[in-house]
Amino acid sequence: MSEQLSPGARRVQEVLESLGVSSRVTEMTQTTRSAQDAAQAVGCEVGQIAKSLVFKGASSHKGILVVASGANRVNEKELSKLLGEPVLKADADFVRRATGFAIGGVPPVGHPQPLTVFIDEDLFQYADIWAAAGTPQAVFKLTAQELLRITEGKVICVK
Repeated sequence: MSEQLSPGARRVQEVLESLGVSSRVTEMTQTTRSAQDAAQAVGCEVGQIAKSLVFKGASSHKGILVVASGANRVNEKELSKLLGEPVLKADADFVRRATGFAIGGVPPVGHPQPLTVFIDEDLFQYADIWAAAGTPQAVFKLTAQELLRITEGKVICVK
């Protein structure tokens, strides 16, 4: 773990502080790019990893962020129904433009423009969850309630 945060991780830490979240961003020596990697790095269940998945509205071209439990796969058909338009998996360029971060380190907060946010209801079964913090090695711990508050997301069943 690093005492000095990289620029992306420091940006997430500053956003968390501005939102009143006391969590500290931690940069690991190993990758936290996938939910499995992150769970192994922090010593938790895969389900406790809050993975940030970015989709794009097929007609609106708006960014959609789904914060899903690492144990779950997002049902894109149900997400499309909920949004009233088909959704597409966002490519790396769109993810970076919409969130300001690269795939593998997208945090649930700190984006340059507001995104429609959905939160997996399964995250609420855990006392603590872990989210990406701006780089493929950075994470922070919080509760699902804090995640809901800071993202102003809508809780849904993503499966």
